Amino acid sequence: MSYSDLYSNLSYQHGITILAPNNSAFAKLPYSTLGPGFEANDTDVIRSVLKYHILPGIHSSDSFNGSFSFIPTELQDWNYTNLAKGQVVGGVQQSRGVNIFTSGLGERSTMLEADLPFHNGLLHVIDTFLTPPLPLIPTCPNYNLTAFGGAITNASFDSYTNITPNLTILAPNNAAFQSLGATLENMSTGQLAELMDYHIVNSSKGFVGYSSSLFNGTTLQTHQGINLTITAADNSLFVNSARIIQQDLLLSNGVMHVIEDLLYYIADDAKPDPAAVSQGPVLEGSSLAGGLVPFTQYLPTSVTSSNSAAMPTGTAAAVEAAASTAFGVWDVGEGKTSASASGSASASGSAGVGARGTGSASASASKRMNVSMQTATGTARKVSVRLMEVGVGIFCVVIIHGMVGL
Repeated sequence: MSYSDLYSNLSYQHGITILAPNNSAFAKLPYSTLGPGFEANDTDVIRSVLKYHILPGIHSSDSFNGSFSFIPTELQDWNYTNLAKGQVVGGVQQSRGVNIFTSGLGERSTMLEADLPFHNGLLHVIDTFLTPPLPLIPTCPNYNLTAFGGAITNASFDSYTNITPNLTILAPNNAAFQSLGATLENMSTGQLAELMDYHIVNSSKGFVGYSSSLFNGTTLQTHQGINLTITAADNSLFVNSARIIQQDLLLSNGVMHVIEDLLYYIADDAKPDPAAVSQGPVLEGSSLAGGLVPFTQYLPTSVTSSNSAAMPTGTAAAVEAAASTAFGVWDVGEGKTSASASGSASASGSAGVGARGTGSASASASKRMNVSMQTATGTARKVSVRLMEVGVGIFCVVIIHGMVGL
């Protein structure tokens, strides 16, 4: 296959940054959520993934600091993103000056080599492929937000949250739903919809509430029309009185923050106590017998993604696999391979959602992939010796079949 059209477009641009997965990142592909798309030579999928690694503008390694920045990429195809400025990648500098990039499904990539110049920009070498984000509903199980995903679906907001551009989602975790399970399940569909509506922020002006845009006193207007207020205190962010416990989970059409309690529009003036370990729910109620988590049964096996494709049916536990297939990015298998706490995938079966193999793949596994990885003599000469030395020769060959000028 050839992606020379990408190079043709890039050759006319000046001032771009490429995040180039090294050859070891290609070896890990068979064990990742991206693997099946590459193995099937799905040109649309692979092209979208490659575009996600190209950033307009010069972003040198010293432009990153301890606060997350969210940088638009060349991935702007509406089949894969629904953001005003294209899909973003997160960048942050951690201890000892190590730069990390975050992408969909919580994937993390480390910058190994920085600031390699080429004729119209900079190239950084990274150790893992970036993963284009999915819509809300298929993303929820990856972060154990099955109650929220089910409640959104039961309230008939699943299609809305999957396709509406520029959303900021405040998602209560399963524990928050579990503590109020009986009360929530006794609500009418209309009452539940009104409650879920207060967790969705949409903007007609293209605003997306990444953490870098949230400051003390920031107000966000929900889809329902009632405002939320951000408090920044004691190194934490709060939405009304609910603490944000996981920030900046990228979606195909926005961003999601996980909160420890449900928001309640009747208590829109609730304020946090930053010194408290737990804020406690503002909505009073009781749990279900046995501590069951409500609404998980409504997590769909078929939803509408940003390209309006119908997803295959299956069990609720396999919703991510179904979602990724229809979304056009990944067929992530049937979850036969589990991910360990360290993020490495086990060797048996096909890779499940979120499994990120940390070891190198076998040579035979790499050869089974139908991606054009050959560095034929004529092609290799067109890739600079320096790029081959830092191990991104395969990436250059795949993206343009010989990136003339690098």
